[in-house]
Amino acid sequence: MINLNINDEFSQLQAVILGTAKSNGDTPRLEDAYDPKSAEHIKAGTYPLEDDMIREMDAVNAVFEKYGVTVYRPKIIEDYNQIFTRDIAFVIEDKFFKANILPDRENEFEAIEHIWSQVPKEKRIRFPEDAHIEGGDVMPYGDHIFVGTYYGDDYSNFITARTNMKAVRHLQSLFPNKKVKSFNLRKSNTVAQDNALHLDCCFQPIGHGRAIIHKEGFLNEDEYEWLVNFFGKENCFHISKLEMYHMFSNIFSISEDVIVSEKNFTRLNNWLREKGYTVEEVPYYEISKQEGLLRCTTMPLRRA
Repeated sequence: MINLNINDEFSQLQAVILGTAKSNGDTPRLEDAYDPKSAEHIKAGTYPLEDDMIREMDAVNAVFEKYGVTVYRPKIIEDYNQIFTRDIAFVIEDKFFKANILPDRENEFEAIEHIWSQVPKEKRIRFPEDAHIEGGDVMPYGDHIFVGTYYGDDYSNFITARTNMKAVRHLQSLFPNKKVKSFNLRKSNTVAQDNALHLDCCFQPIGHGRAIIHKEGFLNEDEYEWLVNFFGKENCFHISKLEMYHMFSNIFSISEDVIVSEKNFTRLNNWLREKGYTVEEVPYYEISKQEGLLRCTTMPLRRA
């Protein structure tokens, strides 16, 4: 059996699922792209190559090994994208949630069935069919759960809107003693710089009460202000639209003091070091072309 324990984004990591780029398949057709950034690179002929993405994910795996983290991997499905494990599942406390993802991606969950089946049955939770939710939108933070969503009546028009209010309400019913705080995110099917695909694309808490945030990712300014007040303005690292596009907020914490970040995030990495964090730099630029980065490719199972 696998013991689960996730209450925040940065306590000492003990076990994680890391996606895989092996047998990733050919470059998708433009009409099959799930997000505007992937579409951009398909059009430009710069969509990432399998070998490059395997190399990048191996670098992250090496960091996990360095820190003694137990790493689980999905089973390989031939010619299938299995990179973004955060989309398909998430853990809160000792409960393992199967996300309600885009129907075309259902097979991705089957590839982690060998991990799901090691969790006690009563701890495996599925959402109602009409409650859409993906792990990139869900962030436990002590007695809060932050959730990215989209409030608009045109929700169904956006392939980039992945978590709906039915899921937010259902999550609140499952954790009555926590405050589930939702955030209305900016969505675009066509312009990557205007699209906050998930909450972790425009915000992420890190150790010692700090956070990375992109103001324009939030449609409701009062919700953005709520977050800034919650953490304190002096504890927020604000990123630009271009930095959001490059996924600056989508780093990953191994502990309160150790953060895995993309090696080209110079401004962020310098700030983190100035604040006393150890920054483990990895190459992840090719992965980022699919509008996901370090948090998207990792699904923590247990933190201390």
